[in-house]
Amino acid sequence: MIKRLLYSKIKKSLFKGKTIILYGARQVGKTTLALDIIKSFGNEARYLNCEILSVEQNLREAEPEKLKAYFGNYKLVVLDEAQNIPETGRILKVITDSLKDIQIIATGSSSFDLANKTAEPMTGRVITHELFPLSVIELKENEDWLAIDAKLEKLLRFGSYPEIYTLDEDTARQRLGELASNYLFKDLLKFEGIKKSSLLSNLLISLALQIGNEVSYNELAAKLGVSSLTIQKYIDLLEQCFVIFKLNSFSRNIRKELTKSIKIYFYDTGIRNALINNFNPLSLRNDVGALWENFCIAERIKANSYNNRNVNKYFWRTYDQKEIDYIEEESGNITGYEIKYSEKQKVKIPKGFIETYNAKVHKIDKSNYWKFFELKK
Repeated sequence: MIKRLLYSKIKKSLFKGKTIILYGARQVGKTTLALDIIKSFGNEARYLNCEILSVEQNLREAEPEKLKAYFGNYKLVVLDEAQNIPETGRILKVITDSLKDIQIIATGSSSFDLANKTAEPMTGRVITHELFPLSVIELKENEDWLAIDAKLEKLLRFGSYPEIYTLDEDTARQRLGELASNYLFKDLLKFEGIKKSSLLSNLLISLALQIGNEVSYNELAAKLGVSSLTIQKYIDLLEQCFVIFKLNSFSRNIRKELTKSIKIYFYDTGIRNALINNFNPLSLRNDVGALWENFCIAERIKANSYNNRNVNKYFWRTYDQKEIDYIEEESGNITGYEIKYSEKQKVKIPKGFIETYNAKVHKIDKSNYWKFFELKK
């Protein structure tokens, strides 16, 4: 079993007088991680699945005595899929304030749902963690870089959802097809106002075909026959469900820079490939560069999150097509990265970008990608 990096971080944050909330997409391993933590507490911990009606009904009332009676003498209680509890925030607030001898870990697969229900009631009472599909730095804890190099093509083609990572190619292809259907977006489809599953599917396919390129809300709206506000709403919700993430264009109002463009990537390349039904070997693909760019940026975001690095993330492009694939801004320092699959592919670093922003720019390729992910702890 691959040890998740959040395991030790969550253990360290227990019994600090706050509720722990663990966010993440479905099937990234939230339940497995919570159960691993429970094991270390033996008979002092309890697991409750809030998708089960009887559990949800017992947690409906924000009455301390009733909640205490239901939890019993357990020190640690996991509320899995806690967004199913009506008025989640109010219930968690009562537990945190009144049952101080009980540590709650609440998991949720749709952050927009759980966050909206907990934001105001839980102010100052919560510690949040985000869990992603397996990261390369987590795999590195169990293997060396040579072993990961050998599996690199498989990671690009099939992604790194925990279950998928262990499967053979045919089974992985089938399982990813199931995940990329309505199951992964179950929470989003239940959300008020999300009625058109076919629109969601067509939007995701369009986004999957545009990774590495600028995305226009207006063009997507025209193509899919809806308003640009609808497209923006769906994209925002997909991001809050940990399916995709956005990069905004970096600009300090220099006239030649793009100022309102965005790029959209997937947290998992396997899901992206399933949406367009393309699991071909890299030698037969024409999207290797975009796939590699998506993979590297997603892994960097995971590494930053697990190492508590809060950075602003961008891409940079000018109207005359000068560009930097990925930019991080931290404490006023700007660092750019040009991401190329082949170590032989040369890059031309825009001199104007370096001089204007006093920036450093690095090339990331197959020969040095591990430096991009293996941050100092």
